[in-house]
Amino acid sequence: MSASTLLNRLDGVKQTGKDRWIARCPAHRDKRPSLAIRELDGRTLAHCFAGCETSSVLAAVGLDLNDLFPERQGGYSGQKERKPFYASDILRCVAFEALLVSIAALNVARGVELPEEDRKRLLIAASRLQGAVEACDE
Repeated sequence: MSASTLLNRLDGVKQTGKDRWIARCPAHRDKRPSLAIRELDGRTLAHCFAGCETSSVLAAVGLDLNDLFPERQGGYSGQKERKPFYASDILRCVAFEALLVSIAALNVARGVELPEEDRKRLLIAASRLQGAVEACDE
């Protein structure tokens, strides 16, 4: 939906900038405009500075939250795009987890028994190290 669909149902609309407006909120007795509306990347954003929920504002003019967003185009799979991790982030994670593992290994080599909490943390480290390997394969 474009912002005009919402704006046409509101009172006291004033444009405050490119793709930005204010209006009287239909969800409460608004004497001065407290509802901010913005169109951004095909979405319509609405915020009542008096504290009304967006769903209440929309319901007052016969709309719902789905009306604020553009319709999905055909072929949309519904799956989020998985963004790759930066190699430097993976390397930092590996370095930290390897440090924990090496400290634990040193303590075990010295005959120090690892407490349950440390053993659990080692399992987390192993899982994270495996995750780093899998992230590199993607």
